[in-house]
Amino acid sequence: MNIIIKILLVVIAFQHLYFLWLEMFVWETTGKKVFRSLPKHLFEPTRQLAANQGLYNGFLAAGMIWAVFISDPHWAINVAVFFLSCVIIAGVFGGYSVDKKIFLAQGLPALITLVLLHIL
Repeated sequence: MNIIIKILLVVIAFQHLYFLWLEMFVWETTGKKVFRSLPKHLFEPTRQLAANQGLYNGFLAAGMIWAVFISDPHWAINVAVFFLSCVIIAGVFGGYSVDKKIFLAQGLPALITLVLLHIL
């Protein structure tokens, strides 16, 4: 796997680790500053929902990191394609159902990486 692809996978993984931290550990403090469109009174009752969502973001990050360390190039590409596809689908759904910024922040980097993976 190309070094550029590995770097992009790590960047996307760190992005999802940030989402994990935000949604699982600081939802009611930093989350209020990041998600300003959500009324402040909803953060406490949605704490467990956000934590669950954060856990899924952690799984996506783990998959990206796993792909970087797989020594068999064919396996590494297959794993990367699967997890990038999951991120793209989540980004498209979030962009459609919540805010277009979600696709730009989450789906587009994964889509670019997936395209580069097939080109390089």
